Amino acid sequence: MLLNSVDWLFMAAFFLLSLLVGVAVSKRAGRSAEDYFVSGRSMPWWLLGISMVATTFSTDTPNLVTDIVRTHGVAGNWVWFAFLITGMITVFIYAGLWKRSGVLTDIEFYELRYSGKTAAFLRGFRALYLGLLFNVVIMATVTLAAIKIGGVLLGISPLTTVLIAGSIVVAYSMLGGLTGVLITDFFQFLLAMIGAFAVAVYSVNLPRVGGLHRLLSHPLIRERVSLLPNFSDPDALMAIFVIPLAVQWWAAWYPGAEPGGGGYIAQRMFAAKNEHHAVGATFLFNVAHYALRPWPWIIVALASILVFPDLAALRKAFPHVDPSIIRNDMAYPAMVSFLPHGLLGLVVTSLTAAYMSTISTHLNWGASYIVNDFYKRFIKPRASQRELVLVGRFSTLFLMVVAGGFALFLSNALQAFHLILQIGAGTGLLFLLRWFWWRINAISELTAMVVSFLVAVFFAFSEKMGFSPLQSWQEFAVGVGITTLSWVLATYLTNPTDEETLLRFYELVKPGGPGWRGFLKRVGRERWTEEGWGVPSGLFKVFWGCVFVYSVLFSVGLWLRGKSVSASLISLLALFSAWVLAKNWKKGKGI
Repeated sequence: MLLNSVDWLFMAAFFLLSLLVGVAVSKRAGRSAEDYFVSGRSMPWWLLGISMVATTFSTDTPNLVTDIVRTHGVAGNWVWFAFLITGMITVFIYAGLWKRSGVLTDIEFYELRYSGKTAAFLRGFRALYLGLLFNVVIMATVTLAAIKIGGVLLGISPLTTVLIAGSIVVAYSMLGGLTGVLITDFFQFLLAMIGAFAVAVYSVNLPRVGGLHRLLSHPLIRERVSLLPNFSDPDALMAIFVIPLAVQWWAAWYPGAEPGGGGYIAQRMFAAKNEHHAVGATFLFNVAHYALRPWPWIIVALASILVFPDLAALRKAFPHVDPSIIRNDMAYPAMVSFLPHGLLGLVVTSLTAAYMSTISTHLNWGASYIVNDFYKRFIKPRASQRELVLVGRFSTLFLMVVAGGFALFLSNALQAFHLILQIGAGTGLLFLLRWFWWRINAISELTAMVVSFLVAVFFAFSEKMGFSPLQSWQEFAVGVGITTLSWVLATYLTNPTDEETLLRFYELVKPGGPGWRGFLKRVGRERWTEEGWGVPSGLFKVFWGCVFVYSVLFSVGLWLRGKSVSASLISLLALFSAWVLAKNWKKGKGI
């Protein structure tokens, strides 16, 4: 289906708005690296929180949710719902720590917390590993979704999609830096949410679906709509529920849900006015990400099962699309293709906005690593602020070109999701503990990174060769065990960070807790151990924060299914947990 003039008018207006924002703030962004990458550390919580949500709402996100629902039912989403625990821990424990660190990027943390040449190597290597390699994989996954939308809705080739989509977003990202990204994210999020709800409403009213009640009561859907998995299927239970809730949230590194915060989430914290704004922004992000957005995507995914019951139906409906990229994740853009003109233009523009918000953030975030933690640190330490901004803009362009090229070789979003999870398996616990256990050093981090990567490569190779005896959740659990054991052993077998660095870090960040007590006693700073430790009160708020968000998530699902009694009880629980949070919000250190 090709867009008509009204549809194109929506897209043209949005492209123009995005470019105008980039031009308007380009002078401010170009003043210094701090202005370009963290907006002069002056942003309010609400704008930062919305930007975080907009970044995690990309063209591949509804595709991924659709893939999960069609494959594992609604309960399959626990593979990412479980990351809420990580998010709430970041809100109430780590947001204040990150803001007090005063770094420009989370990679700069390495030379704040560790010492010597190993710390310097870790910073430089990690900057390229995450900012270039990992970042390109993520952007390629997002661009793959844009390719599928372009193929289904516009009938254009993958290369054409990459060229068009990439050129617009790279233009305003290069000009406006993070400030331009934040402002455009605000409009992009509003448009993306309007589009998501519009697709959901129109999809359930298609003749093949027949309304929400008929959809949710259909035999094919009834067995897939529950938020809890089938407890009689042990393999599915372990893969989509037990492992995510028991292990994955603390053990795995995943962009946007890093244990202890990191990446572009940390970048938004650094851009906040103060600790309070950093905490508020991260809380808003987690509420919107897990409680506000999922159901429109889930409804469309369920409706797609009735319209396109299998891959053969998708291939038949879109014969012009390359069969090799037709997977379950393509069902979402396939449902969008039914929209009438005008509304179609609005929704395609909203999906374009979702794509642009994610890519622009990853471009700026990745470029910040290349500039601050590689170029400035190792290539030209005395580079002027103007030069650093210029290198940042060229890095932005380079990342987009590489990511667009790599996207042409991927086939589906879920494939990349599992790959990234496996590569990060076992590193999460280290990211949580490195603030609170003085003994962790740079070798610990290097060991975790290298071992987790090698384990992921081994499992990927064994699956490719057809001799892997383990299921994906078993591979993940094994990877966590091997990696965790390796970095803990490396910690005890190597020398700790030097005392001067540890003291400077502790005095700046003030993490507190029993993990520092032995060190502080040894260096004669026992009085510091008497300072209040914010973790116990933080964990109390983490618990009620999770109860609040999950209650909202469950209650919405129950109301949609017409289960008014259960929905009312869960809604009351959501209100109670919100009251507990509000009452205790400012209690504890750093909040």
